Amino acid sequence: MHNLISLEPVDYLIIGHIAHDVAPGGYRLGGTSAYSALTARALGLRVGMLTAAGPETSLEALQDIPVISLDSPQSTTFENIYKDHHRIQYLRAQATRIDFEAVPDVWRRTPIIHLGPIANEMDQLLPASFSPALLALTPQGWMRQWDADQRVSMREWRNAELTLTKAGAVIISREDVHHNDEIVEYLAQQTSILVATEGPEGCVVYWNGDRRRFRPPTVQEVDATGAGDVFATCFFVRLFQTRDPWEAARFATILAAHTVERVGLAGIPTPGEIEECLLDVLE
Repeated sequence: MHNLISLEPVDYLIIGHIAHDVAPGGYRLGGTSAYSALTARALGLRVGMLTAAGPETSLEALQDIPVISLDSPQSTTFENIYKDHHRIQYLRAQATRIDFEAVPDVWRRTPIIHLGPIANEMDQLLPASFSPALLALTPQGWMRQWDADQRVSMREWRNAELTLTKAGAVIISREDVHHNDEIVEYLAQQTSILVATEGPEGCVVYWNGDRRRFRPPTVQEVDATGAGDVFATCFFVRLFQTRDPWEAARFATILAAHTVERVGLAGIPTPGEIEECLLDVLE
C-alpha cells in the first residue's frame, strides 16, 4: 500500500479504481477516481482518495491529493473506442478489490463520499462507521460485465434497491442501461435524486416526482473520456453547497461540456471556466 496521505480531514472522498487507459502511443491516467479527485480540487475542496493501482501506473498527476492506493499486481486498464458519440469499451486488466476498512477514521466522516466503481471493485454499501452528509454514487462499475474477448457490456444492477435508498444522489449514463427508459424510471423511484446523462444531449434530473432536462452549450468535441465524471463531481459539489438539484445540474452541464474540448485530464475545469459558469448559473 502506498500512502501519500496525511491524516487530515477532507471535504470530498472518492473511492474507486483509477484506470490505466490505453491511449494513442501508450497509456494515460483515467477512471472516475482520477477525474473526480482533480475536479473536486479544482472546485476548491480538500480531496482524499482510496484506490488500487499496479506499479505500471504513475500517480504523479494526483501528487497534491492525499491518496491511499492499495497494492495490486496491475491497474484496471480500459481501452475506449468512440464512434458517433458511442463508446466501445474493453477491460484489458483489473486491479485488486477495494476494502472500505482501508479508509482512515478521520475520512469516514467526510461531508461528501463518492463511490465511483468502474469494474465492480467494491461492495455496494458503506459500513456503519461511515457518516457522510451526502453519499454520492456513480454506479456504472456495478452495471458492467465483460466477455471472453474483454468487451464490456451492460448487466442488470443487482441488489440496487438498498444501495439506492441510502444514497443522497445517483448519476448514471443512459448508455449504461441501453437507453431503456423503464430502467431509468425505476431507478429514479428508488432514490432521492437521480440524474441520467445523455452525452452531447445533456441530462435529465429526477427529483421529488418531477423531471427536468438540461442541455449543454454547443462545443467542438475532441475527447469525451472523463466528461461524465467531471459532470458528476460538479453536480455533487454544487448540490451539497446549494441543496438545489436544478442549479447543480445547470452548473455541471456547462462545465462538463468544456471537458470534451481537451484531451484526457487536461479537460479538468479551469479556474476561469468555473468562475464564468458560476456567473452564468447565478444570473
